[in-house]
Amino acid sequence: MTDELTPETPDEDEQPIKQRKNGLYPSLSDELAENMKGGWADTELRDLQPIEQAPNAARRRAALSARFPGERLVVPAGNLKTRSNDTEYDFRAATEYVYLTGDQTDDSVLVLEPRKGGDGHDATIYRLPRSNRENGEFWLNGMGELWVGRRHSLTESEALLGVPCKDVRELAEALKEATGPVRVVRGHDAGIEAALTDKVTAERDEELRVHLSEARAVKDEFEIRELQKAVDSTVRGFEDVVRVLDKAEATSERYIEGTFFLRARVEGNDVGYGSICAAGPHATTLHWVRNNGQVRSGDLLLLDAGVETTTLYTADVTRTLPINGRYTDLQRKIYDAVYEAQEAGIAAVKPGAAFRDFHDAAQRVLAERLVEWGLVEGPVERVLELGLQRRWTLHGTGHMLGLDVHDCAAARTEAYVDGTLEPGMVLTVEPGLYFQADDLTVPEEYRGIGVRIEDDILVTEDSNRNLSAGLPRRSDEVEAWMAGLLAK
Repeated sequence: MTDELTPETPDEDEQPIKQRKNGLYPSLSDELAENMKGGWADTELRDLQPIEQAPNAARRRAALSARFPGERLVVPAGNLKTRSNDTEYDFRAATEYVYLTGDQTDDSVLVLEPRKGGDGHDATIYRLPRSNRENGEFWLNGMGELWVGRRHSLTESEALLGVPCKDVRELAEALKEATGPVRVVRGHDAGIEAALTDKVTAERDEELRVHLSEARAVKDEFEIRELQKAVDSTVRGFEDVVRVLDKAEATSERYIEGTFFLRARVEGNDVGYGSICAAGPHATTLHWVRNNGQVRSGDLLLLDAGVETTTLYTADVTRTLPINGRYTDLQRKIYDAVYEAQEAGIAAVKPGAAFRDFHDAAQRVLAERLVEWGLVEGPVERVLELGLQRRWTLHGTGHMLGLDVHDCAAARTEAYVDGTLEPGMVLTVEPGLYFQADDLTVPEEYRGIGVRIEDDILVTEDSNRNLSAGLPRRSDEVEAWMAGLLAK
C-alpha cells in the first residue's frame, strides 16, 4: 500500500478531513502544488437517472414524516472505522440510512426538516462533495479522490437519490444552532451526536430507532426482489463449496469460507455476516466463525452463509452436508429429524399466524424425537413445558431478514416475537440439533454431531414461498445434488 504525500506545514484551509502525517516525505514545492491544480478534464456526470429504490425510499421518508410531525429527524450513514493504525474497515452504511435513502456513502447524513406550519418535512442529504483541487485536498488529503477514488458531486447525488444534497461539513454547526425538537439515530456518527447533545434525549432517540426497525418488517416488491437475488447467489455459493470439498479437506474450513466469499464479492457487495463453515464437532458451536478447523471425510459440514447484494439485502441459508457425499445412518437419523421439524415450522408460516407458531411447531417435532430416542424423559408435553429439549435445540427457530441478517432487531416484543405474520414479511426457519462433544447425557456416538437446516421464507397473501428452495433439503436429495456437482 502506498503512503500519501503530505506537506510538512499545510495551510489551515488545506487540512484534510483525514490526513495521515508521518514525516516520510519532504516539503512539496510551490511549483508542484500549482501544477496539481490544473490540467484536469471535466468529469461531471450528466443525464443521470434515479436509482431503482429512490421511489421506495421517498415513500418510507413520507411515512416517517407522518409519524414524527414537527420534529427534526437526523439519520447518519456512519463513518469509517479504523482497523489498524491508518487503515480502515470496508464501510457498510447504517441500515436506517440505507432504508431511507438507498445511498451507501460514508460520512453522509439524512436530515428531515419540519416545514413551517407542520405540514410534513423537507429532506436533505448532507455528504462530501467532490475533492477540491484548488486547495490540494484532491491529492494531499488521505480521503481525497486521488487516493480513494472519485465520488459523486452534490448535483450528481441529487439526480441519483432524488433528494437535495449539501456539503456535510456544514451540518454540525447548523445542528448546533437548530431550534425545536430533534431526534437522531445514535451509534453511527459521534460528531453529529455531539452537535446535538443538548437537544436530544436517549428515550426520544430510541423511539425513532424502534420505529424504523418495525417499519422494515413488511418488505416492498423491490426488497423482495433483492432478497431473492441474494438467495440465488447464495445457492450458487453453496454449489461452489461442494465442488471444492476435496481442496478443503487438504487445507481447512477457511477454503470453504474463501470459496463462498468469492461468490459473494463477484455477485454482490459482501457476505451478509461472518460465514459459519463448521466441520465435524465445530457444527455444535452456533456461531463458529473462526473457520480454522480440519475438514474430514465422514464428518458433517454445517455451512451457514449468505450473500449480501449491492443494495445490502442479505440471504441467510444453512445446509448440513456430508463431506464425503453420504450420510451415515446416525447422521441421517438426526438430519431427518431436523428436516421434519423444519417442514412443520415452514407449514406454520402464513398470514395471520402468530410469529411464535413456527418455532413452537418445530420444537414439538424435535422434542418428540428426543423422547423417542430416549435422550430425555417424556411425555412430550412435559418436555416442552420445562423446555428440556433446549439443551440440544439451543436457539429460536428463526428471525426476520432484510437489510440486516437479524432484521428489525430493535422492534418491540409485542410488534415482533409476540406479533402476527403479514404478507411481505421475510423470515428464516432454522431448527437444529446439537450434541456437544463433551455431553455425557447422550450416547457417545451422538457427541460432536450438529445439524441445522435454514431457509428464507416469504409470507404471501395466503401461505408462504421458500425463497431458497433452489437448494435441496431432504437427505436423499442432498446426496443426489452433491453427487451431481462432484461428478462435474
